[in-house]
Amino acid sequence: MALIALAADKGAPGVTTAAVALGAVWPRPVLVAECDQAGGDLVYRLPAAAPGGGEGDGGMLNPARGLLSLAATARRGLRPDQVAEHCQRLVGGLDVLVGTTNAEQAQAMTWLWGPLGRAFAGLAPVDVIADCGRLGAGTPQLGLLREADLVVLLTRATLEQVAHLRERVAALSAELRGGPPIGVLVLADPRDFRGSIAEVDRIILGARGRQVPDPAAPAGPPPPDVRVLGGLALDPKGADLLSGRWGGRLDRSLLIRSAREVAGDLTARLDAAAAGAPGYPDSAPPPPPPPPAGDAPGPRETGPHAVPNGRPAAAPDARADHVPAGGRHEERGR
Repeated sequence: MALIALAADKGAPGVTTAAVALGAVWPRPVLVAECDQAGGDLVYRLPAAAPGGGEGDGGMLNPARGLLSLAATARRGLRPDQVAEHCQRLVGGLDVLVGTTNAEQAQAMTWLWGPLGRAFAGLAPVDVIADCGRLGAGTPQLGLLREADLVVLLTRATLEQVAHLRERVAALSAELRGGPPIGVLVLADPRDFRGSIAEVDRIILGARGRQVPDPAAPAGPPPPDVRVLGGLALDPKGADLLSGRWGGRLDRSLLIRSAREVAGDLTARLDAAAAGAPGYPDSAPPPPPPPPAGDAPGPRETGPHAVPNGRPAAAPDARADHVPAGGRHEERGR
């Protein structure tokens, strides 16, 4: 199925929060994988599901079961069906592959990213959202990015972050020639949701229009397409809920409501690209701003969420989202 690589340049736009939010409301089977060179955060944020699927949580995620244990297996070759053995489940049903605990561990695994990307891309019928953290010059994760169906860069709608993003887009476009398209998600203030997205779109498209082809450059594959895809609501309370630091109904937060819109749009684009249709219509308008938090939640997703670890999926409508709140996942409809 599809591999979506989610990343950022400088600042703290919240890549891990966005990856978990999208995974929580993804409309089909999904795995969230921590592939951040700086180390993962999920073991410190959210609890594991109780053994056997019981009520409550199963305590802290195991930091030794995930990318570290998978890397030991991958030295002898890596197949897609081996990934499931190293996944864990959060309370509420979202499957995750936890990352390394520090940057030193990640530096010893630079050889892993290409094989891991190929394994993720072959993990049918499960989509993979890879949290790649911050990208830098010559990032070793390029091997994984080249295997992705879509690279998504997250930015806040501030001058400094958009300026850094513009430079990162230019660098990635050169490094990923002939590779996957690049999309941009804007972490936008709900009070000016459309305006923020439109302004980032203007800057990114303006930078592309000023690029002058180098006639002395050797012929080769074209650079990837670049599009602003939409936005996630800048919602500090929703982000705290997703980290288990605040009580309330996360499923009604602006963050999750906007994430549901983005997840539906991304899967539709990926399906269109897989079918050979254009995945990035030139005239796609920005998505509507998320409704006020007091509104009633949107319609319930009804598809069962299969899981990549061999356990049976929930019956349709029994677990619409994998949404954590206050240290556990609350499900819509309760």
